[in-house]
Amino acid sequence: MSKAELAGIFSVKLPVTDLQRSLQWYQQVFDVRPIIEFPDDTDGVVRGIACEVPGLGDTGLALREDPDHARGISGFAPVNFAVRDKAAIEAWAGRLDRLGIEHSPTIDATVGWLLVFYDPDGLELHLYSRERHGLNQSDRPGYGRSAHAEATA
Repeated sequence: MSKAELAGIFSVKLPVTDLQRSLQWYQQVFDVRPIIEFPDDTDGVVRGIACEVPGLGDTGLALREDPDHARGISGFAPVNFAVRDKAAIEAWAGRLDRLGIEHSPTIDATVGWLLVFYDPDGLELHLYSRERHGLNQSDRPGYGRSAHAEATA
């Protein structure tokens, strides 16, 4: 019998207002490769696409045409994509510049470096470095602090 434990993240599903526009954008930015289409069961129109994403291993990215929910989470950051280090953050900034996509400067975030930009529906996307900078940001408003320290205080 197998243990009741998680084995990773199967996929991340993002709502979009216009499936084709968003698919083209995610292909351009992240080199996603569509692998499965999901036609609507009532009219046969494809309203969902599952994609492979270079760098995410076996974790997929799915786009689902759902304008109400896409508008409802505009400005929210539901997922942080990991990159190796600060140099990768800077390489991504250059890539976004070449694509004409506005982005934040490199941010000294809570534990690593962060780059913020937006998809066509205003979803806030984060690229966060696995490399840690070693700065103590716990006294800065809006930055994280150890949950363990709070639990024992």
